[in-house]
Amino acid sequence: MTTPPDGLPVYRVLTGPDDPAFCHRVSEALELGYRLHEGPAVTFDGQRVVVAQAVVWSGRKTG
Repeated sequence: MTTPPDGLPVYRVLTGPDDPAFCHRVSEALELGYRLHEGPAVTFDGQRVVVAQAVVWSGRKTG
């Protein structure tokens, strides 16, 4: 597949609290054929850890 499925962009930044749901979203992107772009950004909003992870379309599914 040369373009991401379902009209998704080639470059995406996934953000959210550092919890299992966020990890699943990143894992799903990798399974679709995205690859990690650099490391994550992590911050603390006063109540919880918030993470941002950029992914770039590679077209190659993992696993």
